[in-house]
Order: sequence, then structure tokens, then C-alpha cells
Amino acid sequence: MNRPTRTVVVVGGGTAGWITANLVAAEYPPGENGFLRVVLLESPDIPTIGVGEGTWPSMRATLQRIGLSENEFIRATGASFKQGTRFFGWAGNGGDADTYCHPFSLPLEYTSLNPARYWLEQGRNTPFADFVTPQARVIAQGLAPKQVETPEYAFTVNYGYHLDAGKFAALLHAHAVGSLGVEYIEGNVRKIESHPDGDVAALVLNTGERVGGDLFVDCTGQRALLIGGHYGERFQSVKKFLFNDRAIAVQVPYADGGEAIASVTRATAQSAGWVWDIGLGARRGLGHVHSSAHIDEEAAQLALLRYVEWTSPGTDPDSLGYRTIAFEPGYRRAPWIRNCVAVGLSAGFVEPLEASALALIEQSAGVIAGQLPRDRQVMDVVATRFNAKMGYHWERIVEFLKLHYAISLRDDSEYWVDNRQADSCPEGLREKLTLWRQQPPWHDDAPRVDELFPSASYQYVLYGMGFRPCHTGADTAHYNRMRERADEVLQGVREQGRRMERLLPTNRELVCAIAQRAGERAVQRERKRESERS
Repeated sequence: MNRPTRTVVVVGGGTAGWITANLVAAEYPPGENGFLRVVLLESPDIPTIGVGEGTWPSMRATLQRIGLSENEFIRATGASFKQGTRFFGWAGNGGDADTYCHPFSLPLEYTSLNPARYWLEQGRNTPFADFVTPQARVIAQGLAPKQVETPEYAFTVNYGYHLDAGKFAALLHAHAVGSLGVEYIEGNVRKIESHPDGDVAALVLNTGERVGGDLFVDCTGQRALLIGGHYGERFQSVKKFLFNDRAIAVQVPYADGGEAIASVTRATAQSAGWVWDIGLGARRGLGHVHSSAHIDEEAAQLALLRYVEWTSPGTDPDSLGYRTIAFEPGYRRAPWIRNCVAVGLSAGFVEPLEASALALIEQSAGVIAGQLPRDRQVMDVVATRFNAKMGYHWERIVEFLKLHYAISLRDDSEYWVDNRQADSCPEGLREKLTLWRQQPPWHDDAPRVDELFPSASYQYVLYGMGFRPCHTGADTAHYNRMRERADEVLQGVREQGRRMERLLPTNRELVCAIAQRAGERAVQRERKRESERS
């Protein structure tokens, strides 16, 4: 039967569930475009993982789309501004020089000018990111991406956020239920009822309540209650490419309230993995991502303890609370089956390098909200397109993350040596590296409008880690035609960087100013409510 879509049931809370519920409800508010009921069902007994603390710039559009104030978001989640990632010790070329930056901003004039050709010919004494974008200078100085007076979501240089995942989920919960009309139900699923055609008809809870729906969104995390448990969609491991399958996470307080907040995620390579270091307003979030096949749990925790001692003098690392998160890197080829679609961990997960998890949640939820099938017949078409889109994204994510390991020169452990073996590298990446030895990446290497990683991202990693092609492209007619224009653009990078350094506040100064402003507005609203009640 061609049933209309009247009720969307999101199964599971956390960031994935609440982002999905907010986006769908914001797109179909009550009384507009026909009535759509959005229900979120959450188990009171299953805690969320809560360590996804880094976002991409796409999160700004998501927050605007659901109607959240940026200032209120920063105040409620303890967020700070993220402008990219800085890597330490990944290249294996030794010493203090083994660091590079992957900023969020594209190189200047990137649509018409490939800066890699000019850097390879003229600028190798300057780090690549410094050569092509003023954001590298902003990051190095710990500056914010905009001024205090800049409107919400506007920017001088592109940015995402670092945030407290638990507080973010709570804010999304309150907004969905309080402002967008999402119905919230607590309970554990005890039975799944099906229509004769195989669609999910309803979920029966331990409370006895029956929750019926037309589209079910599986946000049950690694349990994958619907997509895996009910429909049996196979999980495809990518562990032969991406070895990491464990993370030890810890929260570290600042030594004092005025300590600088880094403008990037810091990613420091270890003997069998790497440590993330994320600065929020009130604390730092750290984690050691590693391969259990290359290091045992005790040694992995010791490496994290040493990192805490090194970066947080005066902090007793033994007094902090550590927790280990196990995961299998991989994804499901068909995250949408019949009237069930998986979002978040239930659809797949690979290591948190480059913070792709929340970006994929946004992508998935955005498609569901933007292309919500009005009836069952349309749903099959949307599902086919969704599965193709997500499959493409997963393949590109695996390739891009593997790039960080495959071109490293580190040989101090089996982990890094194994990462360079040809059979641990996806075929698509091997082909790209062969091509890039002849020519720098550009638009043809990331041709889709919805690419998660533009070709500039490949350039930042390749040349940051010391990759050098056999040819620079300086012998081409196009290079010579664009040379004068390139000199102007690259001079503009330096001038803009100096100007931004003078005008932008520090990351902490901007975060504190926004939090103070949001706090004052909260007090004003409360006083207004008290006045109205009296």
C-alpha cells in the first residue's frame, strides 16, 4: 500500500537522534505543509557515548536551520571556536618542524587558481597552509575567527565548534521539545511489529506503550537495533585500512580561568595511534585513539598519562577519570532499508580523525529532512539515492583518513610501518597518489558539489606532511598565464594575515564576551517573565 508519511519516529537520543529530530521538525512545523508528527523515543538505561566534541563549519548552517541562537548555543554547551586541525609528529621528518595545519578556509581564489603549483615552484620554505590562506596565521596566534561585534554565524575566517557533547544533546532535546513540538517518550523497545510487506509498523515498549510510525530513524548507536538487529544489514569493517579500534578519553581542567583556548583540534601522533586535544571554555577534552593490535590497554593509557603531564603541568593525571571506548571501524552499505534509515553510529563509525562523525550525522539528517518522502512509493526512490550518497561519502572518508597514515615516513613502530603497506591502502587512494606524483590535486579530484573533503583538504595534508610530486606543473602554459595573478593573490594572503592579527581577539576573549552577552540576555528574559507573572 502507498501509505502517506504522517509520523517520523526517531529511535535513540544523543547527538544523532536530536539533530535528526530537530531538522525534521524545523522543516515541517505543525500547521504548515500538512501535519507531520515527530516522535523521539529514548531508553533511560543506555548512556550516550558523548565524546564527539568537534564539528565542521556545516554545523553553523544546521544550528541556523533549526532556529538556535549561536550565542545561546555557545553559552549552553561551553563551546569554543574551531578553525581546523593542527598535526604534530605525523610526517616523521623529525623535530619541531614536524607540524602542519589543515584549516577550514580554502586557499584564496581557489576556484580559479591552484596554489599548489606556485608553492611547489616558489614557496617550499614556507609551510603550505601559511602560503595559501591567512587563516594559518590566525590559528598560530590563537585568535578567534571573527570580532566581538560580528553578527551570529558570520565570520572573518571559516569556523566550526568544539563543544561538550552531553550539553549539546541536552540543548537539542530542550529545543526540539520546547520550541519545535517534538514528542518525547522514554522507554526500552521490547518488540518490533511489522506490516505484511516487511515495513516496520510499530515499536512496543517495556511500558506497554505502542509507538506506531511511517518512517523510523535508527539512532540506537552501535546496537543498531533496527537496521542491524531487525533488518540484518551487514556491517562492513574497514579495519584493514584504518587500524584504530579503541579510544581512551579524559577531561582535563585548565590551570586557571584565563588559559588560552586553542583555535584548532591538536592531533599528536603516538607510537600506535594519536591523541586528540580539544579546548573548550572551561576544560580540555583529550583522548588517545589507538590500535589494540599494536598496543595493549595499559601502555595506551600510560601514553595518555604522559601527554597530560606534558601539556598540563601541575595536574595530577592519576586523579582524572578515564574511560575506554571500543569500536569497530566500518559502515553499513545500505543504511536505508524499507521504512527504516540509520543515522550516526548505527550507520557506521570510523576513528575521530578530522571529526567526520558529526558531519555525517548532519548530512544524513539533512537529506531526511530535505527529501522527506511524502508517501511509501517515493520512499524507495529517496532510499536508493540516500544509500548511494552515503556509500560515496564513506569511501571518501576512509581514503582521506588513510592518507594521513599512508604517506608518513615514521618508522619507529610496527604501527606506522604497517600503515604504509600497499594492501592497507584503498585502491582509490593508491590511484590518486599515483596521479598526484604527476600533478597537484584540484577540482577534478573532488568533483561533487556535496564533497565532504574538497581537493584543498588533500593539498593541506599532502604538502603539510612533505609529499612531493615528480612534476610541479610549472612548465605548463596555464601556470605561466596565471603567474602574475598568483603573485598578487599570495601577496594578499600575507597582507590579510597581518591585518587579521591586528584586529581579531583571542579565542578566549571572544568566547567570554559571547557568554557574558548571552548571560545578560538570559537574566533580562527571566526578569521579563517574572514581571509578566506579577
